[in-house]
Amino acid sequence: MHHSEGSTWHDAVVALLATAVALGGALAHAFEHPTKIGMTREHCFIVQRAYDGWKQLAYVLAVELAGILAVIVLYRSQRAVFWAALTALGFLVTAQVIFWVWTYPANVATEQWTAQPANWEALRLQWEYSHLAGAAFQVLTMAALIVAVLQRTVR
Repeated sequence: MHHSEGSTWHDAVVALLATAVALGGALAHAFEHPTKIGMTREHCFIVQRAYDGWKQLAYVLAVELAGILAVIVLYRSQRAVFWAALTALGFLVTAQVIFWVWTYPANVATEQWTAQPANWEALRLQWEYSHLAGAAFQVLTMAALIVAVLQRTVR
């Protein structure tokens, strides 16, 4: 990896680490999907309690966003870095849109999975598949950010 004049190895480490931590949560949902999707109502609602503290991930996502924006600003004069980081930002925004349009409404409808509405199975599918889509976009976010960091050049 080459560094631009005045840069150091740590100028993108916050973005990379925060993205890696966020990716961990996203991939956890993806990897558990095959097991969870076939659970009975009773088991599904019991397992959902494991996510009670996951709203703390919002702090990680805020740091991830700030880190990616910092890479965009710091390397705005290096087109390859800028566009790869901007692409990472686009993927992150897409993951968040998926969450707020599909995942969050399922959480609200089930009162954070403490209430069992008649359409709970449809809500579970919406929740599970939106998490799969979000995980895919988090993977793409990480990939684009890695490309951005590897594109840095000496001036």
